Amino acid sequence: MKLTATLPMIALGLATAATAAVPMLHEEKYARDQEALIFTSPIAGIENRFWFDYRIDITEAQKELTSDLRRASDIEDLRDAWEEYGHELKEEREHYIKEMAERGYRYGQVIVVE
Repeated sequence: MKLTATLPMIALGLATAATAAVPMLHEEKYARDQEALIFTSPIAGIENRFWFDYRIDITEAQKELTSDLRRASDIEDLRDAWEEYGHELKEEREHYIKEMAERGYRYGQVIVVE
């Protein structure tokens, strides 16, 4: 009885190890880089409809990625899912920045060089 109870746990461990051995796809790397750029607070602290639209669009992109990955049947489906997700994140960020800039709120980055 104990042996059968541990088999699913062993199978899960093997599946996790097999997944860890697969190198990250280029499309996934791109998408993860775009995820790192997701705004966590609104530009200039202004919570307007553009900020809320941006947050909703990001959430929808994440849900769509989850759904696409669940339905993926081969490597090409995985690549397509990650590529679409990365592009959506980038487009939504750029759209939000543009809308805020048109209203006089600029997004800038400060780089400190020593």
